[in-house]
Amino acid sequence: MKKLKQLRVKKNYTYKTMADLLSISKPYYWQIENKERGLSYIMACKIAKVFEMKPDDVFYQDLVTNLKQK
Repeated sequence: MKKLKQLRVKKNYTYKTMADLLSISKPYYWQIENKERGLSYIMACKIAKVFEMKPDDVFYQDLVTNLKQK
């Protein structure tokens, strides 16, 4: 998830920081960011809230890109 990583790096957040903010484990967050774990709508909302954004602003472009590749 390209934009998710960009947002995290821009805020100088580590995987651990994000995991702590979301009350999940570091490996769980890493798997989300690296597309090894599916993303629920609730988790998408929680992640977007960390960046004070809407879920579509964070994840929509990745979704469109993935659909075009299929």
